[in-house]
Amino acid sequence: MAPLYHLVQESIWAKCKADGAAYYPPTYEQDGFIHLTADARFLLGVGNLFYKDVAGTFLLLVLDSEKLSAKVIFEPAAAVGNKPSDGLAAGGAETAKEALPLFPHLYGTIDFGAVTAELPIERDAAGEFLSIPGLAETEAAP
Repeated sequence: MAPLYHLVQESIWAKCKADGAAYYPPTYEQDGFIHLTADARFLLGVGNLFYKDVAGTFLLLVLDSEKLSAKVIFEPAAAVGNKPSDGLAAGGAETAKEALPLFPHLYGTIDFGAVTAELPIERDAAGEFLSIPGLAETEAAP
């Protein structure tokens, strides 16, 4: 299983789980999909580019891609709501010769059974995403 990752506001995720309701992020209706990444190296950059100004606690959901019932399509980086992905796309390639990364987009909800870990994300007072304790352990798991 190759894990996929999703940054989620803890309050929204907790409410969906408690209510047994399907999870959709606040930008789903506008974007048409749930933003994921397959490369953990992008997580803090994604958090800081798109969610730094969003107050509250965030979690990282580690997903088993084989347990997702909705379609996942790898596509170029896309805006999250009204925030363009230009900075992420430009920083994704090490050199001009390297292809820009593709990101998994989930066209449906995240199945609760597909979540293999929920990791807290450390942020500073200004909202900057600093680290994700426990991430290395989930990457090393078979």
